[in-house]
Amino acid sequence: KHLGNVLEPIALLDEHGADSLRWFMLASGSPWAARRVGHASIQEVTRKVLLTYWNTASFLSLYTRLSSYQPGDKVITRNKRPEIDQWLLSLVDDAVLQVTAALENFDTQKAGKVLAAVVDDMSNWYVRRNRRRFWDADPVALATLHEALRTITLIMAPFVPFITERVWQDMFRTTTDKDLISVHLANWPTVNASDIKNDLIENMGLIRRLVELGRGARAEAKVKNRQPLSRALVSAKNWHKVPSDLRDQLAEELNILDLQSLDQTGDLVNVAVKANFRTLGARYAKETPAIAKEISSTDASLLVKQLRENNKATIKIAKQDFEITPEDVIITETPREGWAVMTQDGETLALDLEITLELRSLGISREIIRMIQEARKLSGLDVSDRINVKFHSTDNQVRESVTQNMQVIMNEILALAFVEEKLATKPTTQDEDLSLSVWIEKA
Repeated sequence: KHLGNVLEPIALLDEHGADSLRWFMLASGSPWAARRVGHASIQEVTRKVLLTYWNTASFLSLYTRLSSYQPGDKVITRNKRPEIDQWLLSLVDDAVLQVTAALENFDTQKAGKVLAAVVDDMSNWYVRRNRRRFWDADPVALATLHEALRTITLIMAPFVPFITERVWQDMFRTTTDKDLISVHLANWPTVNASDIKNDLIENMGLIRRLVELGRGARAEAKVKNRQPLSRALVSAKNWHKVPSDLRDQLAEELNILDLQSLDQTGDLVNVAVKANFRTLGARYAKETPAIAKEISSTDASLLVKQLRENNKATIKIAKQDFEITPEDVIITETPREGWAVMTQDGETLALDLEITLELRSLGISREIIRMIQEARKLSGLDVSDRINVKFHSTDNQVRESVTQNMQVIMNEILALAFVEEKLATKPTTQDEDLSLSVWIEKA
């Protein structure tokens, strides 16, 4: 303490709250392992997990109040809901099983990791992907998020008793059942394992990983996410098993008009393969150099195809067969000029970077939507408020983009009118790059 490297626990509690400190101590490392404790590290876990959880609860509360839906209203059964709803409920059920097993084994770190992941999936994927359904007060989306959040609240309660109790009192408490007057009196959730759709969880996990690869490829090529692109090429194990509606979600999330398999357009990508000496050496020891040499001389495209289709391939050396897996090789896929590519753990996504006039027009419309959405927030408008918009631009391409994409823009910004007219008053918002001025008023 005399060295000044000690943080007083009461001061930490006062600044960050008991739940933040509890979560940090329980979920950010093994209880028996030493770890660094600091304000920044506690703030980070609070922002990533607890604030995300709280914001999702606030989001659901807001849109429930704006709709005619009431918790408990009957909606279609789980197996008839959209696949993304079934995915979220399966993911939450799987989290219940994993958290229960971890806590029974006194492994709070593993349980915390599972909880952090499911909160992220719920907020940063399910809610993001279904915004329009919430705008339209879709009772099925509201019911699905309500069910998922309720279960997550129950299994988070031992970690963060105060924030979960606040959410429970605001959203889930009933006055008719004395066991439900507190999250800490409610029964621990039970799960029917047969309801969990593991294939759907795996497919959606692949979609989310490919989204991250696509964003990385855009960042590397310095192409904004709002700029539509014509196509993307995908190479991943089990990609052929991903249903079309999930592929559509990938295309929409990456702002891509068309998705194709890399196998179908392999001439666009140069494939190189080299041995992973670490994994090969652990299994084949002194034979490893010979296997590595054979791998380097094998047709790389054919070898990668075998590994992705069968999860294994056979290397023959002096009449002896050696089995290799995707982990035994390092795959590099490089697109030709005009493409951006990102690869990780054997999964690849390549973007066609050619931007036509039509794509440029779509990109401008997305920039206009972004600009007006930000202006809505700064103007203090509610998320459900309809608006009337007037605009003026000296850029012909911007005006053409507005004309071509008028209905899409109006739907996204909840506009009842969108008229070209220059007013004498100060614009609500301006964009110098687009030479665009916009005036907004509540309808």
